[in-house]
Amino acid sequence: MIAEIGHFAVILAFCLSLVLAIVPLIGTLLKQELWIAMGKPLAVGQFGFLLIAFIALGYCFATDDFSVAYVAQNSNSLLPLPYKISAIWGAHEGSFLLWCLMTAGWTLAVAIFSQSLPRYLVARVLSILGLCSVGFLAFLLFTSNPFKRLLPHAPIDGRDLNPLLQDFGLIIHPPMLYMGYVGFSVVFAFAIAALLGGRLDAAWARWSRPWTTIAWSFLTVGIALGSWWAYYELGWGGWWFWDPVENASFMPWLMGTALIHSLAVTEKRGVFKSWTVFLAIATFSLSLLGAFLVRSGVLTSVHAFATDPARGVFILAFLLLVVGGSLLLYALRAPAVQSSTQFSLWSRETLLLLNNIVLTIATALILVGTLYPLLAEALSGSKLSVGPPYFNQFFPWLMVTLALLLGIGITINWKQSRMLQLFSYLRWALLGALLLGSVLSVWHTQGWLLPVWVGLVVVLWIVLSVLTDVLRKLRNQSSTWQGLRKLTLSYYGMHLGHIGFAVCILGVVLTSFYSEERDLRMAPGDQLQLSGLTFTFMGTQRVKGPNFEADQGEIKVTTLEGGHVTTLHPQKRRYEVQRSMMTEAAIDPGLTRDLYVALGEPLGDGAWAVRIHYKAFVRCIWLGALIMALGGILAVLDKRYRRRRVVVARTEQTSETAYSHA
Repeated sequence: MIAEIGHFAVILAFCLSLVLAIVPLIGTLLKQELWIAMGKPLAVGQFGFLLIAFIALGYCFATDDFSVAYVAQNSNSLLPLPYKISAIWGAHEGSFLLWCLMTAGWTLAVAIFSQSLPRYLVARVLSILGLCSVGFLAFLLFTSNPFKRLLPHAPIDGRDLNPLLQDFGLIIHPPMLYMGYVGFSVVFAFAIAALLGGRLDAAWARWSRPWTTIAWSFLTVGIALGSWWAYYELGWGGWWFWDPVENASFMPWLMGTALIHSLAVTEKRGVFKSWTVFLAIATFSLSLLGAFLVRSGVLTSVHAFATDPARGVFILAFLLLVVGGSLLLYALRAPAVQSSTQFSLWSRETLLLLNNIVLTIATALILVGTLYPLLAEALSGSKLSVGPPYFNQFFPWLMVTLALLLGIGITINWKQSRMLQLFSYLRWALLGALLLGSVLSVWHTQGWLLPVWVGLVVVLWIVLSVLTDVLRKLRNQSSTWQGLRKLTLSYYGMHLGHIGFAVCILGVVLTSFYSEERDLRMAPGDQLQLSGLTFTFMGTQRVKGPNFEADQGEIKVTTLEGGHVTTLHPQKRRYEVQRSMMTEAAIDPGLTRDLYVALGEPLGDGAWAVRIHYKAFVRCIWLGALIMALGGILAVLDKRYRRRRVVVARTEQTSETAYSHA
């Protein structure tokens, strides 16, 4: 009965989303205030019914209701309760229910937190979000029903959750990633609403910025968590593989980063209006493309959910409808929008434009590398693969270019700057980056390496440029403390995000060139010396988990002088229900290094194949991502994004009149 309640709740949510997509939008055309006002209660109802459906599915998992096909395929009576809950989004049907719930949640948030905006604009935004929900819920109901029954032949027990997904990372990674994916639908809706209303101005950009930044922050954390999960769960110690599904989340992040910067220019200077709208459309379109790649069956990946071509055709049709319709509207409306503001070559506007160009080129090249094998297979039948060598050939240099532009862009003035004055600001940052980068790059035992030197110089250039800009802001203040208090949260958030980017670059460069690894046969008592440490294999013992048995190794790590560092316990697990083998790595984490050990196959006489990694500064990658996300959150907490603007309130009637002329 609970499953049927959940299914019925999804049907009711679909009906409400259909009404939400039509009624408020028509209300703006006919100037029917009652129809316009229906947007908020419809958003509340849609979210409420989807929440009921989500709780119902969770109840089916918690109570081991194996008559529900989705539960039988992804759970087991021996599965620990936390993994039963996370199994809700562990496969295709449940994960898409979570996607729909989050879409409804973002729609509800817009309805609640947009009280200061013109009613005509909010009505259009809610209708566009409702239209997105119509597509998602139709896909859920007609191709991916998570409440389908197996009656009268229900199994006694379930097939269990994929062992790869029985991990804490699965509990938090997909929700964060989906919050970012779906969050970009809000700025997409604002962009389409602005095109419909014929008003692309600084106010539109100001309304869109906090929603974009929140979605970008969630996606940043989601990608970092996915990288962290792949690092410790897959058993071979990597953190990024240029997997097509990884690229599917990375491309909207890159375009979202460009969008954040472009919105800043549109808000402050009134330029790049058409380009900003295009970025909003492209970012959400890439999010939908990610859903298509993951759920269509065109890719084989540990990250992919579904292998049903019928679902892929549905998503592809929806993707073409959304992208094609929005680009058609953009082509009709955007040429009428012109920017009258001018700026010189040496200005922040120019630097941010170059920033956008670099990010767009990077996204386009990743898109080509991701889709080319699929197109080649569809056209010729031959299977091709585009691996890390292709991406690593261009991406690092694009990021170096981006970092160099960043150091100048955060210091240069809006509209116009004098070149000599700009050089006087940045000369010490440039000199310090070159000197410190040169000194630090020769400290390691491997000696001087050009890529490491470039990476360190770039990181120091960003950090010193940030410090230069802060000191410049404090130069004419009576006291440092008073000057720091006058700086806004959005200013701190901007610089924190840039420092996070530098920390991430530091981690990528150092772990790529200073990490060491060995694959070897180890019997009890065997030792390996690696990176100034001694790894001693003590043997294995049999241990039992809630739904698995494992051979657990013991590896003692000491200094060369014999001082104890840590003891690691990697496991080779056998899951009883699916009868599959899994490698569970053991990791001793640290800010400057990780010690990573994984068991391979038994080789007889107590010996095992063992993989040992010394991962230099790998944690800086995820620390940098978290710092970037924290910077985004600080920017959104700026009071100008939270207070009800008096100017907007006074001119609301004029704004509504402007938006009513579609």
